[in-house]
Amino acid sequence: MKKLLIMMMFALAACSSQEGQQSQEAANDNADMAAPSGDVARWEAQAQNITIIRDNWGVPHIYGKTDADAVFGVMYAQAEDDFNRVEVNYMNAMGLLAQAEGESEIYRDLRMRLFIQQDEMKRLYAEAPDWLKELMDAYADGLNYFLHTHPEVQPKVIKHFEPWMALSFSEGSIGGDIETISTSELEKFYGGTQTMAAAPDIVDMEPRGSNGMAVSPSKTVNGKALLYINPHTTHYFREEAHMVSEEGLNAYGALTWGQFFIYQGFSEYNGWMHTSTRSDVIDEYYYDEIIERDGKLYYMYGNEEREVKQSVETIEYKTDNGMASRDFTVYHTHHGPVVREQDGKWISVQLMNIPLTALNQSYTRTKTKSYEEFYEMMRLKSNSSNNTVYADKDGNIAYFHGNFHPIRNTDYDFNHPVDGNNPDTDWKGLHPVEEAINLLNPGSGWLYNSNNWPFSAAGPEHSPKKEDYPSYMSVNFENPRGEHALQLYPNINDFTVESLIDAGYDGLLPSFQRFVPVLKAAYDAAPDENLKEAVDMLVAWDKRTSFDSVETSLAHHWGNELWALLPRGRDLDPYDNYAYIETQISPEQYLETLRAAIARMEADFGTWKIAWGEINRFQRNDGNIVQVFDDNKPSYPVKLASGRWGALASIGTRQYPGTKKWYGTSGNSFIASIEFGDKVRAKALMAGGLSSDPNSPHFFDQGEMYGRGEFRDVNYYREDVEMNAERTYHPGE
Repeated sequence: MKKLLIMMMFALAACSSQEGQQSQEAANDNADMAAPSGDVARWEAQAQNITIIRDNWGVPHIYGKTDADAVFGVMYAQAEDDFNRVEVNYMNAMGLLAQAEGESEIYRDLRMRLFIQQDEMKRLYAEAPDWLKELMDAYADGLNYFLHTHPEVQPKVIKHFEPWMALSFSEGSIGGDIETISTSELEKFYGGTQTMAAAPDIVDMEPRGSNGMAVSPSKTVNGKALLYINPHTTHYFREEAHMVSEEGLNAYGALTWGQFFIYQGFSEYNGWMHTSTRSDVIDEYYYDEIIERDGKLYYMYGNEEREVKQSVETIEYKTDNGMASRDFTVYHTHHGPVVREQDGKWISVQLMNIPLTALNQSYTRTKTKSYEEFYEMMRLKSNSSNNTVYADKDGNIAYFHGNFHPIRNTDYDFNHPVDGNNPDTDWKGLHPVEEAINLLNPGSGWLYNSNNWPFSAAGPEHSPKKEDYPSYMSVNFENPRGEHALQLYPNINDFTVESLIDAGYDGLLPSFQRFVPVLKAAYDAAPDENLKEAVDMLVAWDKRTSFDSVETSLAHHWGNELWALLPRGRDLDPYDNYAYIETQISPEQYLETLRAAIARMEADFGTWKIAWGEINRFQRNDGNIVQVFDDNKPSYPVKLASGRWGALASIGTRQYPGTKKWYGTSGNSFIASIEFGDKVRAKALMAGGLSSDPNSPHFFDQGEMYGRGEFRDVNYYREDVEMNAERTYHPGE
């Protein structure tokens, strides 16, 4: 394995308006020019070392002599499947969205620019170890060669990719730490107003994150460890691919559009699944007073004055009359950028910002061959947003709760802004991996995570104990999917690849096990003949989802009405909402919400007795990132239910403008069940299809399968890939 290189967190560089303009000009180099002949010759020569085999599902299997070849090939293949998503991800990462979308994205761009400085990314690229620099070079070359060979593809903003750009997007989560910062608060502070049409902070109550499960050989039929990969993301958020080189790379799985590493996947040695962590890794600091003197700003830090660093960020944006720009003077303390004001005090935010180390870790993960190597990779401590569920061919299963844990003084409440003037509130370095909440081969023989707390990860007797760790390492509670898992997994002792999928698709909705008895008690206390049939049906229901279940349809509508009664603005973990619904909502409200649900269903569908599969649908009409849905166009029924009510395999569906049926846009995406042993065996399913081209046979070829939970065999070994090959070619052909 390549030697791991740990880099220190960089200091944010000040960037003048002129420098920002020069950086953008460099990013768009050659915008209206053909690629230099020397570059073309080099690309063409490297392309001959790369073979792309598209299998019968359109999955690109990339074979190269070197890792750099595999990176070149996977970037080219991604661009073939959905260049738009590749470019948009980097426009977002580098703060360039407003150049394509206009003034409404200015503050989203500014938010990214507070942390991602192009000059700093270039400096880090220059300092990278040679092996990683070669991969970044190949990343840019693969995308630029695609644009050279596909002149019909017109980028919105980024017409030429540079190697350093890979550092702006170095970790594959659906929402990075930076995106937790409110753009509306940012606009209020730096814009002095909220009158412009700023992009809103989206509030979506469908739970995000993922499920991951690992099973020890003692609990499997074949005596081999199993891993279940079940991310819950926006649909079409990731590509599925296979990267192979003669330098030991052989990783299969999902990668986020525009990145050159398998983010959630497996090799023949091991597999890794990420869920969203709730370790506290982002802190806010307030400052009692900002002192102005001689044109400079200062704040107290202990007994000394420290200068507030000031720089100018220029955000370009599209208008009807061409490009325009706005300059922002932005502020940084030693904790991080100032992002808002509260009670007259400036608030700065500190979070993980070590992109070179993060990119190192993201790629190195895919080449580990044992638990020992995987653990050593985790010592890079540069994955702040994820838990990791792990399994390998040696029979090990493991769980890591986060991988970036700042050490803090627990005398202070870091759930709220703390005193930035007090040196005692500063981070005191990072916890070593040994001090984090980890599990290796628990006695239960299984472990899981569903974005819930880690203290039930292997059941009551074999999980970590909350009292053994600082409170900030896990600030969340249990969730309904965790309830579901604890009812399900301990009772299965004969797991296979197939039965692990069946368990992952178990239809129980445990929240309604809590709510329906309360409803029945409310009805018994105040009977209403108009509700009798619905109440009796919910009471008799086994609380499981299915295509034909009227109860599932009714329960989702009723549950949404209950949810609307929750008081807003409470400083509670979301899981407490379920206890609130169960214990604090009155019997009269229970009955009234059921009446409202029935009325809503009758208005939308003419009856409340409508099967779940008739309401809950999967549709893909075009390749746009934001889908437009239409009840009059074909769609497939989906038996999955909302994770809000404890569905393990979940989908986020709702009505959209002009629709009565509910359409899914998030939830299960790339899913895989893997068995490790002498040979790796896996089954997988992708939401919809791999290609964004409606004319491609792989645009929606897995749509009906997705609704049914029907998996396909993964072609991992070369002989299987070639046996199921649909097209074999070199990039550029």
